[in-house]
Amino acid sequence: MRIVFFGTPKFAANILKVLSEANFDICGIISKPDRPVGRSQKMQPTPVKLVAQSLLPDVPFYQPEKVSQEAFAPTLHALNADLFVVVAYGEILKQHVLDMPKKGCINVHASLLPHYRGAAPIQRAVIAGEKESGVSIMHLVKEMDAGDIILKEALPIPIDMTAGELEEGLCQLGAKLLTEALRHIDNGTAQRTPQNHQEATLAPKVSREECQINWQQEALTVHNLIRGVNPAPGAWCEVYVDGAKKQLKIHRTKALSGSIEEEVRDKGHWIIPCSSGSLELLEVQLEGKKRMSGPELLRGVPQLNLGVS
Repeated sequence: MRIVFFGTPKFAANILKVLSEANFDICGIISKPDRPVGRSQKMQPTPVKLVAQSLLPDVPFYQPEKVSQEAFAPTLHALNADLFVVVAYGEILKQHVLDMPKKGCINVHASLLPHYRGAAPIQRAVIAGEKESGVSIMHLVKEMDAGDIILKEALPIPIDMTAGELEEGLCQLGAKLLTEALRHIDNGTAQRTPQNHQEATLAPKVSREECQINWQQEALTVHNLIRGVNPAPGAWCEVYVDGAKKQLKIHRTKALSGSIEEEVRDKGHWIIPCSSGSLELLEVQLEGKKRMSGPELLRGVPQLNLGVS
């Protein structure tokens, strides 16, 4: 069974690596174009490109700006694929692309569909305080993340797990389920279970504005936001140092059930009052400085004012 793989970020790259090691017949790899990154704006290859170059150097590799553009259709047709596998590619495929492969197109989606359809299912699940997430292997259709499900499996989300840590677990689970689904498709034994569209929820991309912390919310709500956008985009708040406004990123916290009236700063703890409960700041990063523990930052910048008490 000839497979064309579509993917771009680290999540997709790790799954491509597993497929390459499992000796599936990958006849083409499609990724989004390289983009400039950081202050230097140096062109950065996509994680999928790096895996393709190192593990599958003989497989045709393409980076069209838009894979659904008509000009790219002959290239896709020439690959003579039986199946398209799409993993966090970064573009909604148009119908003429979905219709190309003989056995259709399947997708690895990092949620228990129909919940959390969209671009940020991992972050949104953690922000919402979900107790579990999972991976769904589904058929691609024109409507976003709405196709029939082949396989899905849940994964617990511990109370202090970050989105980045959850992604690692879901990536391993996704690779396992995709491998199983591919064998079923190749053997003609794959099941198709329609989604209940009435239960669908959405997971849009998280904006920087959403990442600003509101200390007037409940401690658990703030804690879930912080871990849900770790490692990126990162939760932040405004602080003042000697009257100058700066940005403080909060990377890790611990939610405490006990409420306090005022901010606590002592030798080993930095605890912030919320509307209900409180938060201990475990790992922070002041604008222009490296990551460090909350107490370590206070020792270096004791005049920092969070303005919460």
